[in-house]
Amino acid sequence: MISLYPLIQNETIKLLKKRRFLVILVIVVVLVSVFTYAQTRIAENTRKQLGTTDWRITTQNQIADNTNKLSNIRIPDEAKRAIKVEITRLQYALDKNINPQTPSGVTFTRDFFGNAIGLFLPLLVVILAIDLVSAEHSTGTIKILLTRPVRRWKVLMSKLITLLLFTSLIILMTTLICYAISGLAFGYSGWSMPVITGFQVTGDQLITANAHVIEQWRYLFMEISLCWFSCFVVGCISLMVSVLVRSTAAGMGIMLAALISGVILVNMVASWDSAKYFFMVNLQTNTFLSAALPSAGSPPVPGLTLPFSLSVLAAWALISLVISFSVFTKRDILN
Repeated sequence: MISLYPLIQNETIKLLKKRRFLVILVIVVVLVSVFTYAQTRIAENTRKQLGTTDWRITTQNQIADNTNKLSNIRIPDEAKRAIKVEITRLQYALDKNINPQTPSGVTFTRDFFGNAIGLFLPLLVVILAIDLVSAEHSTGTIKILLTRPVRRWKVLMSKLITLLLFTSLIILMTTLICYAISGLAFGYSGWSMPVITGFQVTGDQLITANAHVIEQWRYLFMEISLCWFSCFVVGCISLMVSVLVRSTAAGMGIMLAALISGVILVNMVASWDSAKYFFMVNLQTNTFLSAALPSAGSPPVPGLTLPFSLSVLAAWALISLVISFSVFTKRDILN
C-alpha cells in the first residue's frame, strides 16, 4: 500500500503547478503596499490637521468626534454601542498613558490580521481548497488516482494535510510580507510595545476590571494563532464543498456566498440570537482578545465568548471532515 508521504508530495506539486499560491502572494504584496501607503497618508494628513504628533491630543480629538456621533439620531443602536465602547477604550488609554496606536511594522501587521481575519484571509484559503477534489473529477484524474493501490481515505487525507500546510504557509507569508513592507514606512520596532488586553464588553459598557498590559509580540502571536484556526476551519468546509459539488465554479460561489453573508449577518441581524451558530459569524475570534483595539470591537452577536466561538468553529470543522470522508469513500466515482 502507498504511504501518505508520496500522496502529500503529489498534492503539493499539483498545487504549486497551478500557481495559485504565487497569485495569492502577489495579491497580498499589492494590498499590503497599498494599505501601507494609505496609512502613511492618513498619518500625514492627521498631523497637518492637528498640527502635532502628540498622540494624546490625537486621542482626545477622537474621543470628541465619537462623542459628537452619539448625538446623531440616524446612527443605529448597535453602532452607538460600539462607539461608546471605543470612547471608553480611548479614555482608558489616556488615563494609563499608553499610546493605543503607535505606528510600527508590528502594529500594522497586528491591525492587518485583525481586519483580514473575517473575510480576506479565509477567501485566500478558499482559492486553494475549493477544487482539491472537484478538479479531479473535471479532469478525470480521480479515476487514474483510484486505480492505484491506495485507500480512498488516504487520498482525501493527503489533500487535507496539504491544505493544512498551505494554510499555515499563507498565514506565515502574510505575516512576513506585512512586517517587511510596512516596516519600510513605520520602522521595524514595536515588538515590546504595551498593548491593553483583558477588556470585556457588556452591552454598551466596557468592563476594565480585568484589563492588563502585555507586550505586543504576545498579542500578535495569539491573534495570528486564532486567525490560523479560523482559516483552517474555512479550509475544512471548502474541502467538504469540493467533495459534494463537482463543479469548481459552483463550489466557489457557495463559499463566497457563505463568507460574504457572514459580514451581512454581523452588520444587519446582530440581534438574531441563532446567528451565533453560523461558522462565518464566529470567524472574527480576535474580537475576544481585546475589545479595546481598533481592529476589534464588540462581539458580532451579543453573548458570544471566545470558548463558545472556538467550539462552534471546531464543530463545523469536525462535521465537515466527517461528511467529506464519508461521501468520498462511499461515492461511486469510477462511473
